[in-house]
Amino acid sequence: MQNLESKRYWIWLSLIPNLGIKRKQKLLEIYKDPKEIFNAKEQELIKIEGIGNNIIKNILNINIKQSIDKHIEYMWKNGIDIITIEDKEYPQLLKKIHDVPISIYYKGNKDILKNKAISIVGCRQASEYGKSAAKYFSYNLTKNGVNIISGLAKGVDSYSHIGSICAQMEKNTDKVCGKTIAVLGNGLDTIYPKENEKLAKKIIEHGGAIISEYPLGTKPDKMNFPVRNRIISGMSSGILVIEAKEKSGTLITVDFALEQGRDVFVVPRQY
Repeated sequence: MQNLESKRYWIWLSLIPNLGIKRKQKLLEIYKDPKEIFNAKEQELIKIEGIGNNIIKNILNINIKQSIDKHIEYMWKNGIDIITIEDKEYPQLLKKIHDVPISIYYKGNKDILKNKAISIVGCRQASEYGKSAAKYFSYNLTKNGVNIISGLAKGVDSYSHIGSICAQMEKNTDKVCGKTIAVLGNGLDTIYPKENEKLAKKIIEHGGAIISEYPLGTKPDKMNFPVRNRIISGMSSGILVIEAKEKSGTLITVDFALEQGRDVFVVPRQY
């Protein structure tokens, strides 16, 4: 794990509430480094178009600045690190999407984040057919060296991660197996849903990773997950859809994939 102290100002930047990606990009264009933003004075920030009073208050908030050490300590103790958009380990495909995350928190194997990947997404209330399909495709793709990316939710997501882990456990020494990556809609100090804590642990134990753009302490609020889905598709060459409701997070992910120029594959429904 890299020296977290060197990332302290990137961690701070991720903690500022209501500071969206576009504003972060604008500030970084002006100041070049988060440390310079950290040290910026109110009279400087007022002159920046699009940075209103509430954002300025959050940037200057002393409580947020003083919380960095607490975050770093928790990250050290729990094996959590952060990759920034300036790091060579940052996923190259993800750099090309709209609203690219400025930083990503991760737990597990960072070396796999740039590898070839397919996302598998689908219904939380999956049928037995859907669960079997998710496990079948993730198992065989993993066997052929492809990473599997999903969202650690119930149903299709869970079985996609499980299928990949099963392939790793039975791997042929003549082939390099893929791994699985879970993208969360909350901070890495929480696993959601709670029932998937053991699965999250197995993902890491078998060389995978759990990632999130959200800082520690971020709860799994409903609005986080549609935003999270752009990362699931953005890190992948394509997505495989298995059972989706007409209005669902799965179809939001499909929309992101199409916008990002990714291939979209669909498993036929069972009749």
